[in-house]
Amino acid sequence: MKIIKLFSLTVILLLSPKIISQEFKLGKVSVTELQQKVHPKDSSAAAAILYKRGKARIDYDQNTGFVTYLDVETRIKIYKKEGYNWANEAIWYYYGTDFKEKVSVSDAVTYNLVGGKIEATKLKSDGVFDEAVSKFRSQKKITMPNVKEGSVIEFKYSVRSPDVLIRDWDFQTSIPVNYSEFKTYVPEYFVFTPAQKGYVFPKVVSEKANKTFLINSKERYNTGGFGGGATQTEFYQDKIEYVETQTTYTAENFAAMKDESYVNNIENYMSSVSHELSMTRFPNKPIKQLSTDWNSVVKTIYDYEDFGPELNKTGYFEDDLKKLLAETKTPEEKIWAIFNHVKSNVKWNNYTGYSCDNGVKKAYKEKTGNIADINLMLTAMLRYSGLTANPVLVSTRSNGIALFPNRTAFNYVIAAVETPSGYILLDASEKFSTPNILPLRVLNWKGRLIRKDGTSEMIDLMPEKASSDNVFMSYSIDSDGKVTGKTRRQYADYNAMIARNNISNLKEEEYLEKLENKHNKIEISDYSKTNEHDVLLPIIETYSFTGNNLCELIGDKIYLNPMLFFTNDKNPFKQEVREYPVDFSYPFADKYNITIKIPEGFAVETLPAPAAVTMEDNLGAFKFNIASNGDTLQLSILHQINEAIVSAEKYDMLKEYYKTMIAKETEKIVLKRI
Repeated sequence: MKIIKLFSLTVILLLSPKIISQEFKLGKVSVTELQQKVHPKDSSAAAAILYKRGKARIDYDQNTGFVTYLDVETRIKIYKKEGYNWANEAIWYYYGTDFKEKVSVSDAVTYNLVGGKIEATKLKSDGVFDEAVSKFRSQKKITMPNVKEGSVIEFKYSVRSPDVLIRDWDFQTSIPVNYSEFKTYVPEYFVFTPAQKGYVFPKVVSEKANKTFLINSKERYNTGGFGGGATQTEFYQDKIEYVETQTTYTAENFAAMKDESYVNNIENYMSSVSHELSMTRFPNKPIKQLSTDWNSVVKTIYDYEDFGPELNKTGYFEDDLKKLLAETKTPEEKIWAIFNHVKSNVKWNNYTGYSCDNGVKKAYKEKTGNIADINLMLTAMLRYSGLTANPVLVSTRSNGIALFPNRTAFNYVIAAVETPSGYILLDASEKFSTPNILPLRVLNWKGRLIRKDGTSEMIDLMPEKASSDNVFMSYSIDSDGKVTGKTRRQYADYNAMIARNNISNLKEEEYLEKLENKHNKIEISDYSKTNEHDVLLPIIETYSFTGNNLCELIGDKIYLNPMLFFTNDKNPFKQEVREYPVDFSYPFADKYNITIKIPEGFAVETLPAPAAVTMEDNLGAFKFNIASNGDTLQLSILHQINEAIVSAEKYDMLKEYYKTMIAKETEKIVLKRI
């Protein structure tokens, strides 16, 4: 099913009757709204948007030219404590030296029903504050007062932008939306290409209207001529007539978008509309095409002062690299030496973006920078060493999928080295990443590689190689059901990067306590790890363990899940129908080799039967084998998924696969006293 719908303002004129917007007005909260205990169509909803209305209009300002105003007013009902976070709002805005947006908040009130009467609590100044997100982006945050279960909150905000742009508008979110309306007012001088995404779409009506704006001017002249006489100033006012396109998007009773297992950012599939300025056409001037395709988009970005020119800066790393590369012989050695040098010497300041904040020279000197500072520096160093390296624009998972050409689709940049066997992708911001093992935030379908000559191409960011997780475990059971054993676990590639992060983020004592709780309250001893910092090798964990809650004793029998705490016991795919792809982030292969020694005086009464499941199109496979040899059982299991992203069309097959796998893994061994 398509999740994006493109259309042109020039052909959107609809013959259907004009939609009459509902009568919503700030300050007119009703007793009925406050008395409502649950949402009438979704009793599980923690909150709901009763209405949200936005107007984006492009007007002429006498001093600055065309500017954009966005006015938004919202009313939200809070049903449960879990919905309290909807009483907080963050409005992002650009804030740079030459480009500053202004945000103002007004009419922010919390309403409660107290003793049968409506009580209003206004937002005070201490509930509004600004927070920097990056060098050029901030957000104004509001925290509504006196919020309780049953409250209704409402607020209004306005954004003034000194440029011609229309922000994205979401008609759906994680709570029900009773009514959402978005209007755009665009003068004939600008052509926007709207794009809708999602599985449900709002109604759209467009119409033309004749408009005017005034231009004030003045002229000074000398009344006496040839320098004599007095100077006089005359003021003029020109009336400019133009045609404005007014478009209204209306959505009613849109259901909440419930986050599901293995979804790459649920917002990618929510109903919304984006607008990209694609053309300007002013009187007596040639038509100017803007971001009409990806090549024009990336050329515009490459020409930015804090992007392309940063790649050409020299004189800050050459001496260090000459020493570093003196002993390298192969391209792979060069790549690793440079990559590791940047990772070790320049730390990420947690700001994303494809534009440099500090600039590569300053970032190298001060040993810190944003994503662009780090990875454009990395690209420049790779080029210096003689490798064919280029930047790749990326939209992170949290930013959404770059569905159609526009300059704001990307918010990140990595480096790519072209080799005879394909591209090697690099991100030096992540401590434990390696070539072609990118941070999970970057694994978001496709990126856009930009070459020096201005050409570009799409690059697949999703891994093809399966990351392994190999578990070797041996344990014995005593007659009281106590389990004693040893585990050796080896992680590679993406699994290794994740494991290293998990281990490094906690003190060993805290990490082991977390591991013990996760593994059904076992006790861990003799813990050790190998290759913790040698990121090119798999990381290995070994430990001994004991557990008193890993078996069931009923009468003279012992019931045992042979995989113990590694058992998959819940199917993550519960929905009858799934409209979104299943995103595993990366292909994986989990293997288990388990040796079990049964207690003296017991014999095997029941063993799970072997099983093998192979999905179509080589999507994945599950194999389960168990054999008995005297008092020892040998178990081998493989669970492998070969595609990072599984299309919704294969959901039923994947769901059935997991159902079969979990049924087999949870099947118990029965030991009987003899």
